[in-house]
Amino acid sequence: MARASEYIALSEAALAAVTGPSDRHTALIEDAMKVLIETPGGGVSITGSPKDRIGARRVIEALSERAEQGVSITEADVRALLGPALGHVRARARDGAPSTRPSSVLPVGRRGPIAPKTAAQARYLEALKGCELTFGVGPAGTGKTFIAAAYGASLLRAGEVDRLVVTRPAVEAGERLGFLPGDLNEKVDPYLAPIWQALDEILGAAELTRRRDRGEVEVVPLAFMRGRTLSHAFVIVDEAQNTTRLQMKMVLTRLGEGARMAVTGDPSQVDLVNGRDSGLEHAVRLLEGVEGVGVSRFEAGDVVRHALVERIVRAYDRDAEASRGARGERP
Repeated sequence: MARASEYIALSEAALAAVTGPSDRHTALIEDAMKVLIETPGGGVSITGSPKDRIGARRVIEALSERAEQGVSITEADVRALLGPALGHVRARARDGAPSTRPSSVLPVGRRGPIAPKTAAQARYLEALKGCELTFGVGPAGTGKTFIAAAYGASLLRAGEVDRLVVTRPAVEAGERLGFLPGDLNEKVDPYLAPIWQALDEILGAAELTRRRDRGEVEVVPLAFMRGRTLSHAFVIVDEAQNTTRLQMKMVLTRLGEGARMAVTGDPSQVDLVNGRDSGLEHAVRLLEGVEGVGVSRFEAGDVVRHALVERIVRAYDRDAEASRGARGERP
């Protein structure tokens, strides 16, 4: 197939995002898309086959769009965009697949606005916006909790909710925390540390402390949700695969007037003694299709951590499938 070139004019900020430090980003795009990228005259020139140029152009345009919106671009962002772009190139001629470029940007983030890194994250964000209850189901490292927390923080800043409440089961302590030393915060903070880290990344330490002191941001173990009614709040139930069916019903029915909820978890990482009692898959099965409920599913290809994490997840998925096949179970 003939190789030709096309030129894309970019702003200074967009060009810096596309090239990256020491041209690292363009090198990643060249390797994945089998194109040559040069940067003459304040833009980029793409040389390659028509099909390969389509994929490279999609990634470059997505990076440029994010840069213009003030989003900080990392290697992880580039890698996350490459997979969907390659898939679009393969599917475009077959079925006219729509664009996978994320269209929404959340105006929060310590280092600037936060944008979905993958098509799955973009669909998840749209579900969060359109549904009262949204399930985000899939492997660790796909950004389920982070996107939900960023969206909740954006609602809080805009005054659309009064509180951001995040809860997760402290399975390692069996939800019986009384034997641990210290006050309530000291007892539960080790189990809630990942949430605090995500919120610090989104809001920054000063704003997080201020809102936490005002009661506008609350992170609590699941055991402390019983008996409460949460009105005008955005609620995130994290690590939901470790809730029992009764706990899941309890937390889902905490929703009050003006409240919305995101439930996130990975069904392959159940830590309950009786894994079959996990409330996440049970709730999804019961509620998918119910008005006001959305379900977003993530796969290994949506992992946005280190590239090795995706390969690890895939290896464990293959092993689980082989084990089910050996036992004669259906997937």
